[in-house]
Amino acid sequence: MHFIAENLDDYVVEHSENEPVLLQQLTRETYQKILQPRMLSGHYQGRILSMISKLVNPKSILEIGTYTGYSALCLAEGLQDSGTLHTIDINEELVYFQRKYFDRSEYGAQIHQHLGDALDIIPKLDKTFDLVFIDADKENYSNYFHVIIDRLNTGGIILSDNVLWSGKVLEKSFKKDDTSTPALIKYNALLKADTRVETVVLPIRDGLTISRKI
Repeated sequence: MHFIAENLDDYVVEHSENEPVLLQQLTRETYQKILQPRMLSGHYQGRILSMISKLVNPKSILEIGTYTGYSALCLAEGLQDSGTLHTIDINEELVYFQRKYFDRSEYGAQIHQHLGDALDIIPKLDKTFDLVFIDADKENYSNYFHVIIDRLNTGGIILSDNVLWSGKVLEKSFKKDDTSTPALIKYNALLKADTRVETVVLPIRDGLTISRKI
């Protein structure tokens, strides 16, 4: 979904930072071998994630939803030299694919993979975080927020992807099997109402929210 004219969107991408070669290769192989390649963050959003991470300069990052590892590598670009990134995904078939690209980057030793349900894994991580990226099953976005908010350092950032859901968040009624749209509407309302964070929604790609813990 384009929130601005497509030719203007192309101009924006053209005049933003170039996509690193390794991420170009990851994208190509994802489209060749992996189902639902559109789940990739992609060039433009990836550069936004990289820029935000560099501005935060986090010591610790948590990512919920690894997919093929594109966004993790973007976020890792802002890590402190001694920093770590913990990324969680439920798809066992993607673990080797992710690791291959992590190890080809300069951040391989700093990226730690976790396989399983994030709601089970996060409470077992004896860490607090400076930056969190949520890009997993939409039905659990609110649950993810509740489990991470007390582990987010003051001034820390939560980035939430797909919060506009192709504009479906404006709909008043939903198909019976659509659990994602009402979950995202609930989540967006939660971020707006929760006094522990200040939130801005950016109309970038499918919607990206930045929430800062006060």
